[in-house]
Amino acid sequence: MFRNYFTVALRNLRKNKGFTLINVFGLAMGLATCLLIVFYVFDELSYDRYNVKADRIYRVNNDIKFGGTEGSYAIAPPPAAFALKADFPEIEAVTRFRNQGGNQVRKGNQNIQEDRMIYADSTVFKVFTLPMIQGDPATALMAPHSVVITETMARKYFDRTDVVGQTLLFNDSIPYKITGVIRDIPRQSHFTFDFFLPMTELNESREDAWLSNNFYTYIVLRPAADPKKLEAKFPAFMRAHAGPQLQSILHQDYNGFEKAGNRFDLSLIPLTKIHLQSNGVDELGPNSSISYVYIFSAIALFVLLIACVNFMNLSTARSANRAREVGVRKVLGSPRKYLIAQFLTESILVTAVAALIAVFTAWAFLGLFNQLAGKELKITPTIIGWLLPALLLIILVIGCLAGSYPALYLSAFQPIEVLKGKITAGMKAGMLRSVLVVTQFFISISLIIGTLVIYTQLNYIRHKDLGYDREHVLVVHNLWRMGSSDARTFKNEVKQLSGVENATMSGFLPTFDNNNGASLFKDPVLDQKRALLTQIWAVDEDYITTLGIAMVQGRNFSKDMPTDSTAIIVNEAAAKMLGWPKPVGQFLYAPADNMISHLNKKHIIGVFKNFNFMSLRDNVTPMTLYLDQDRGALSIRLRSGNIPSLLSQIRSKWEAVASREQFDYSFMDEDFDAQYRAEQRVGGISVTFTILAIVIACLGLFGLAAYAAEQRTKEIGIRKVLGANVSTLIGLLARDFILLVLIAILLAVPLAWWAMHSWLQGFAYRVGISWWLPALAGAGAALIAFITVSFQSIRAALANPIKSLRSE
Repeated sequence: MFRNYFTVALRNLRKNKGFTLINVFGLAMGLATCLLIVFYVFDELSYDRYNVKADRIYRVNNDIKFGGTEGSYAIAPPPAAFALKADFPEIEAVTRFRNQGGNQVRKGNQNIQEDRMIYADSTVFKVFTLPMIQGDPATALMAPHSVVITETMARKYFDRTDVVGQTLLFNDSIPYKITGVIRDIPRQSHFTFDFFLPMTELNESREDAWLSNNFYTYIVLRPAADPKKLEAKFPAFMRAHAGPQLQSILHQDYNGFEKAGNRFDLSLIPLTKIHLQSNGVDELGPNSSISYVYIFSAIALFVLLIACVNFMNLSTARSANRAREVGVRKVLGSPRKYLIAQFLTESILVTAVAALIAVFTAWAFLGLFNQLAGKELKITPTIIGWLLPALLLIILVIGCLAGSYPALYLSAFQPIEVLKGKITAGMKAGMLRSVLVVTQFFISISLIIGTLVIYTQLNYIRHKDLGYDREHVLVVHNLWRMGSSDARTFKNEVKQLSGVENATMSGFLPTFDNNNGASLFKDPVLDQKRALLTQIWAVDEDYITTLGIAMVQGRNFSKDMPTDSTAIIVNEAAAKMLGWPKPVGQFLYAPADNMISHLNKKHIIGVFKNFNFMSLRDNVTPMTLYLDQDRGALSIRLRSGNIPSLLSQIRSKWEAVASREQFDYSFMDEDFDAQYRAEQRVGGISVTFTILAIVIACLGLFGLAAYAAEQRTKEIGIRKVLGANVSTLIGLLARDFILLVLIAILLAVPLAWWAMHSWLQGFAYRVGISWWLPALAGAGAALIAFITVSFQSIRAALANPIKSLRSE
């Protein structure tokens, strides 16, 4: 019996090749799109889950409000980790990271800059799953000047992995003994370090500084522990440990500190949520956002829904032509259940073929999708394990859903009525098809509006006045490789080049992740009510002019003014927070160390215009600059001209001063764009899959238009004989479809506007959704629909009426 169903199904599909191809191609495109995005979402949701204890690992964050500003920090005080372990038995293990940048590592006669270095407690292997190929995890980070490296680094420096006991030379002077080799950390991790150094080397790791925050702190809860109940104990914990220092330094108890509106609150975030749901200050690396997972999931669902609607639409449209077949089968004694089985077999067969094509299409385009999404997705046995049953389920669900209308509706016809020709079909009677067309274009228009808004916001970010000029600025990294005098010599020689306007030496730049938060006070008694929580950056006298930052009061630093060694300049946000009408000439007091046992007196000599030194997702906060030498990078403003030649000259200057050091550089505008790479990828994926959604929708519309024209062939012939011209006939056939698209526009615009308005709230600086965006999306969809329908309408209108009427 099944063989007969299959044979008849193939015969009918071959008979209607055009509709079969449209059905298969449209559904395959939708399924392939859905599969690619599912791979992406699966990858995003898998971050940090390689850890055996992933569900019990939490990072300790610090939510701070002080001096009129507040923020959520991914770091905690130095003693917090082991104090938590001592105070709370529900904590099984703790560990800390301290990020102090990279080091040079000697390989042969060359020094290679390695930035993926981290200081870690020896307990790191009790918290994270970092399988050790060689060495003892219990003792690997106990001794000073020991280092644990990944297998990739072992091969890079020694061409093998059995390197425990070997020595690496750091910064041309410090030998580090390799005490362990671990497997490479999976890419799906919120940290990816290659070198682990012992925390015991850092004196600050042993400081009892509860008002300082520099350490990434992780805890492992025991299996029965409740993180919410533990978190509820943190206020009392901080009151007990940080309270005495607050009393000693700020001369106020913890209760008074909180009543003044300030807070130092520890909180927990699950390890598995850091990548998608954490965007605190001083993250270990750039995280993604759960909103992008939602956006991509919605796109996948919408594109698949369009493809399924398209499939159902064409299936229901063509089924009416088989009414006479149903009548004949019933007269010959075919039971209804056999008719239902026949229609469902055909539908499932088409779906299965489309699914097979979709799998190979997704595999073929996976490389291109990786480039678009910035991923390294691969088809793994794990993916295949859930993909095959998922595809089988999709085939059955979509096949049965699409085949349900012809199976249940047509199989219920009375044969006598059908054979007398009393069953009619057409677009006017196809309420179901009308609803499905509206659904298709509702989704397509929503995607178009979303894509336009995303690109408008990205364009706004690229062209917004940030308060500094990032164009034609070359950033030469890691000047600390040179000595202090060599770095100054390099800067001065670069400034003498004819194509250079100016240069500044500082490790703090708006496009870097470096931050240095500190508290400044209006008086030496450190009154918390007169405090300012600010970023405080070390710069030289050329910083303001090189980056094109405008001064609004006072003056810039000057190397000819010896008193500028104790001077500071502040931004407008800091000046506003301080509340002084004329801040120039006023004094601020800065703690000289983490224990705030000594103070530095600073006088304000200028106020500069606010510039965006952090993401445009955040408002500009207080910023303070002081004069000091920081050899993090040299930022060079170039004149537009022969930049490659000028870059070669700068490289030569570098090699003359630091011949064995790697010349590492970037351009500031490219660094800025990299901060918004996630949004750019969202935009690229949205455009790609929105186009696919429109193509799939138009395929369905094309098929329905062909069907409608076929059903009204005789009507068109009569109208032509009676004198109707081509434009009138095109309007007659296109009117019903365009009306459905207009209904879709009216439904899609408010929902899409609300969704994108919510997305824009994640940016402190954002565009408004102009009226022309939904108008353009609606007009574009209507035009595309009209062109699609008109193609079939023109063919029908130009056909010879004699061919359609001669049978009458």
